[in-house]
Amino acid sequence: MKRVGFILKVKQERLAEYKERHRQVWPEMLQALRETGWRNYSLFLRSDGLLFGYLETDNFEQAVAGMAQREVNARWQAEMAPFFEELDGKRPDEGMFPLEEVFHLD
Repeated sequence: MKRVGFILKVKQERLAEYKERHRQVWPEMLQALRETGWRNYSLFLRSDGLLFGYLETDNFEQAVAGMAQREVNARWQAEMAPFFEELDGKRPDEGMFPLEEVFHLD
C-alpha cells in the first residue's frame, strides 16, 4: 500500500462552488474510484484555494490510468477543469503529481 499526497490550486472565486460539487460527487464516479484502487481518498481545501489530496493505493500510476479509461472520469474532469489554476491545458487528474513523503508515524 502506498500513501499519496498531491496539491492543486482552486481559483479563489470558485471555492464555494468547488466545495458544493464535492458534496454531491456522482455515485458512478465514486464507484469508479473504488474499482480502480483509490482508497481513503480525501481532499482538504485552504481558504486561499490550495487543495491537498490524499489517497492510499497499491499503485498510483495504475490507479490514475484506470480512471483515465472511464467515461465518467472524462466527464468529471471536464467539469472540474475550470475550477483550477495553472493546469496548462491538462485535466485536473493529469496535474496531480505525488509529493515526496518525508515522514510517517507508524
